[in-house]
Amino acid sequence: MSAPDPAPTDELLFATDASGIARITLNRPQARNALTFAMYEGLITLCRRIEEDRSVKALIITGAGDKAFAAGTDIAQFRGFETAEDALGYERFMDRVLGTLERLRVPSIAAIAGACTGGGAAIAAACDMRIATRDARFGFPIARTLGNCLSMSNLKRLSGLIGPARVKDILFTARLVGAEEALAIGLASEIVEDAEALAERATSLASLLAGHAPLTLQATKEGLRRLAEDAAATEGEARPGDDLILMAYMSRDFREGMEAFLAKRKPDWEGR
Repeated sequence: MSAPDPAPTDELLFATDASGIARITLNRPQARNALTFAMYEGLITLCRRIEEDRSVKALIITGAGDKAFAAGTDIAQFRGFETAEDALGYERFMDRVLGTLERLRVPSIAAIAGACTGGGAAIAAACDMRIATRDARFGFPIARTLGNCLSMSNLKRLSGLIGPARVKDILFTARLVGAEEALAIGLASEIVEDAEALAERATSLASLLAGHAPLTLQATKEGLRRLAEDAAATEGEARPGDDLILMAYMSRDFREGMEAFLAKRKPDWEGR
């Protein structure tokens, strides 16, 4: 492994090695690797760096420590949300982050230990393959925490992986899916015993992929992405689902959910 390359923020670690494997580590273990907006921006920057570096053949994304891949977006980031543009801008931003990862020319592997929730689960879903430890837990528990919603792009990506009925089950119940169930429904590609086995298997799989014909992998990725793609609105235009984003993010319930989460109490939902 080479020395880590400079990353956009010290909350992301980035390294490449001589075999063409790049690694991005979400590095906030004290906060269960919850993502700040700067970390999301950093992911875009690093993906662009990988695009430009033809020596990179595969990417592994993982979380620091063994407690969490990433426990979603840092909730404190939402405290400044006041306007419709705050809500729409955030979901546009997340679509850009996840779309950049999804369109990456090289295969991406999410190496998941512990909690993989919210924005963390969205990042994992945007990767091509997901390896999980037996203690991994996946989910989007927003129906019992924040009271916000997923964009239609996120819903479509998840539906493509596990089907609409399972997406409803996971979102409606706000439950976390264990590793065995995640494997059974296609949310995880494979399961390993622990964090040490996870690192070994992720490296082994990335090495295998790095040795395959890169244009075959790239064409397969892009072809499947195009099959699943809807006509997208251009920058600045309204998009399908904007009304749903505004209904959730502009509600009293979202404000209540955020404050209750930060105060570690149960939210009092009003439905408005």
